[in-house]
Amino acid sequence: MEAMLSADAEAGRDYARVRDAIRYLVAHAGEQPQLAEVAAALCLSESRLQRLFSRWAGVSPKRFIQQLTCEAAKARLAAGAPVLPLSHELGLSGGGRLHDLFVTLEAMTPGEYQQGGAGLDIAWSVESTRFGPVLLAQTARGVCALQFLSGDGEAEAWLRAQWPRAALRHVPGQGGALCRRLFDPLAEADGPPLALRVQGSNFQIQVWRALLSVPYGGLIGYGQLAEKIGRPGAARAVGNAVGANPVAWLIPCHRVIRAEGAVGGYRWGEERKLDLIGWESARLSREEATA
Repeated sequence: MEAMLSADAEAGRDYARVRDAIRYLVAHAGEQPQLAEVAAALCLSESRLQRLFSRWAGVSPKRFIQQLTCEAAKARLAAGAPVLPLSHELGLSGGGRLHDLFVTLEAMTPGEYQQGGAGLDIAWSVESTRFGPVLLAQTARGVCALQFLSGDGEAEAWLRAQWPRAALRHVPGQGGALCRRLFDPLAEADGPPLALRVQGSNFQIQVWRALLSVPYGGLIGYGQLAEKIGRPGAARAVGNAVGANPVAWLIPCHRVIRAEGAVGGYRWGEERKLDLIGWESARLSREEATA
């Protein structure tokens, strides 16, 4: 267990450096900076930066940034769902896509919402992941929140605002195993289905359920998502529902981008959205190459 926790922390530390490299690459994309230039800007050696990127993303910095161009994004929008052998789709090789196939979403009842969570017991913890610290909160019937964090003390405050009358229990480490299953590309694809129990309007629930069908490494436009739920012309309302998603990653709102290929906004920051899209695309390209 201690070794697993250490690996999670190491991935989080890698992300802090990799995130700075991605910021530099995006800001200087038109100049096509070489590895030496990026490394110098971060006060790292070329070999150190290459190792960091390969360990975190599985590909080189150059290959990673190629996944984030508008041209690449538009091509993926046009292509629709990526196609891999059945063994990959079933999670028999290559971790990461298990949540696309085994997530169930249940909505809180209007009564539970109106009562502010009275009678609900919510266990929560802050866990280390390869994308930084996250808040993971669970009820007896499923995950009710997965939030990327940007500062200390925000986790419980956010939960209390969402569920003012619920019994909140801080249980350090209670979500560690689940987070490793979600964010570790080498994790086994077995285990029970992942149940989500969230609160939202009927329209929001409809949008979030539709997001569950957007595959790992895939992208969808706001207009396409509106059409998917039978509401063409409601792209703006769909965007609002996407932005209200309480369960990052598992309800993959990061896979929704603008029609012209621009990344668009993200509840936890546009920069993190870039990281998530790029990481998934990099992992997918590696799996396709070895399929």
